[in-house]
Amino acid sequence: MAQQIPLPEEASALDPELDAARGDKTHELAPDIAYRRLGIVNVVFLGHPDAGDRGWVLLDAGLTGTAGLIRAAATARFGADARPAAIVMTHGHFDHVGALETLVEEWDVPVVAHPLEHPYLNGTAAYPPGDPSVGGGMMARLARFYPTKPVDVGARLDALPEDGSIPHLPGWRWLHTPGHSVGHVALWREADRALIAGDAFCTTAQESAYDVAVQEPEMHGPPMYFTIDWAAAEASVKRLAALEPELALSFHGRPMQGPAMRAALHRLAAEFREVAVPKQGRYVDEPRGAGDGSAYEKP
Repeated sequence: MAQQIPLPEEASALDPELDAARGDKTHELAPDIAYRRLGIVNVVFLGHPDAGDRGWVLLDAGLTGTAGLIRAAATARFGADARPAAIVMTHGHFDHVGALETLVEEWDVPVVAHPLEHPYLNGTAAYPPGDPSVGGGMMARLARFYPTKPVDVGARLDALPEDGSIPHLPGWRWLHTPGHSVGHVALWREADRALIAGDAFCTTAQESAYDVAVQEPEMHGPPMYFTIDWAAAEASVKRLAALEPELALSFHGRPMQGPAMRAALHRLAAEFREVAVPKQGRYVDEPRGAGDGSAYEKP
């Protein structure tokens, strides 16, 4: 089993008093950055609370059955009937697209993703199967049962611009961070050094049901049971660590900030093969990449 890098509680970016005062069941990390935890995964809301209809962006779409929770959080933050300008996808694994088709239909909203991720979002390709042999706990042991078939929002699917900009998000850039999936992206804002890492790394041990439940703060590689190219995943973590973020939000685990977070992220980058890569696994010896088409399977 891979290791984890503990983080001190003071590295947490959460403010319980602020969350309690707002009472909308999201956690606000900056005036225009909030997230909500939905079981095993987070979704992110980008935009000021007064952004109104089409004035904000949703990042990813959680698990199946969470459309109502996402909609309620959006209503509480942005107002009744406030639809996003777009849904931007870090990638298309089952725990990130569960409510996507429902929300796209209800909100009549475009979906924006890296072109390499489009086959998983337009119904033409499935992900390689999850790998329970990586070990680490119950979440990993159940990996063979996780859905890998694509969703189909092809009629509303757009590509992220080649220049690195993100539609409707001035000041933000997207970074191609493959490894966990071929078209995985992270989001970066230089002005306040805010990093939304997607699943490029985690701040909880996602392989363990216990750790997912309690979310002890720690720096961890991408979820091992779905990561298909460990060399690419290592390069992606090194790229993100080099940014020297002040705030880091993963889609699995709590957001972290400050020097202790950066030190842990640098250690993860430097010791990635020892800390993050499983001792065994289907994709450790046989990675799947976009270049030869091995990352795509028949749906």
